[in-house]
Amino acid sequence: QLQVVESGGGLVQPGGSLRLSCSVSGIIERLDVMAWHRQAPGKERELIARITHSGMTNYADSVKGRFTISADNAKNTVYLQMNNLKSEDTAVYYCNVDQRVFAYWGQGTQVTVSS
Repeated sequence: QLQVVESGGGLVQPGGSLRLSCSVSGIIERLDVMAWHRQAPGKERELIARITHSGMTNYADSVKGRFTISADNAKNTVYLQMNNLKSEDTAVYYCNVDQRVFAYWGQGTQVTVSS
């Protein structure tokens, strides 16, 4: 069983930046994939960025060029650097990690982009 905790959300003006963190604890063997998803009001949850244990990354088109995912495997932590934020980035951001065949989720952190 793993525990996943996100932090770093908040209120930011359009064009601003935020850095989200996701810390994983528990019996960790190897985190195969670490990812960030988000869910805006009235919309389905969407995958926006993922990183494999080897460091390969993928991004949704909506955030490509603005968001950067990175991981510190030694600290079992994944980050999401979000730049040039837009109002449409407003959502609850969730961290998800995969270990073997199991997927673990955090409780989410709210990001609100508004002037």
